[in-house]
Amino acid sequence: METISENHCFGGMQGVYSHTSDACSCDMTFGLFLPAEAADGPVPVLWFLSGLTCTHENAMTKAGAQAWASEHGIALVFPDTSPRGEGVPDDEAYDLGQGAGFYIDATVAPWDTHFKMWTYVTEELPALLGDNFPLDMARQSITGHSMGGHGALTMAMGLEGRFRSVSAFAPICHPTASDWGRKQFAAYWGDEANWGPHDATLLMQELGFDGPILIDTGTKDQFGDLLGTAHFAQAMAAKRQEGQIRLQKGYDHSYFFISTFMEDHVTFHAEALYA
Repeated sequence: METISENHCFGGMQGVYSHTSDACSCDMTFGLFLPAEAADGPVPVLWFLSGLTCTHENAMTKAGAQAWASEHGIALVFPDTSPRGEGVPDDEAYDLGQGAGFYIDATVAPWDTHFKMWTYVTEELPALLGDNFPLDMARQSITGHSMGGHGALTMAMGLEGRFRSVSAFAPICHPTASDWGRKQFAAYWGDEANWGPHDATLLMQELGFDGPILIDTGTKDQFGDLLGTAHFAQAMAAKRQEGQIRLQKGYDHSYFFISTFMEDHVTFHAEALYA
């Protein structure tokens, strides 16, 4: 593992690191914020999964999460959104290929060699973090934005007992019924019969989540029709799922929206992580 940068931040340390990923067959980069409490022992972990076109850097520099994580003594992990580099396949469209990993494991060429983001985020990177940093991997929560909200919700429901709480900012809630999902799943998995359990609405209908959920979506989100928020709300109600979906008046899909409500989300997760 290589240290790219480390900067003092809100009494703690914001680092950026790279390593060779076996899952993605390329070098991967991630950000990690450690609060001051990490100097005294392992601290709980909050994952932030970013959206389409983003890297590890977007939320790390724009979301304002470190201030609130520092207040609660929580580490923040900012993974990249896809594999990258020479030899990694890509597409001219912004919503496929590099920057658009969708947090799933591709099975169809040319994507199947590198695009293994589910395995990377749920297995390889947690093991690397646990071995190298003072993190309490028994206390984890997860959040994300847009495509990353899809990843957060599906990982929380698909990995029973892993995360104590899950939240999302404008998540893609029903990808199998959206152009932000059907296109990518078809490319990465081929025939619809192979798409697997990576749809938050379908997972809510079947499994639910053993913990609290918080979702914020703006009423002026320019991608609202692609998100499927109403479908997920119906599934939550039918499942009698603990949680909230809040429609925030006038807000769009941007990091201005995310940073506005970041304090609420970090506080929400802190309550679960320290329960």
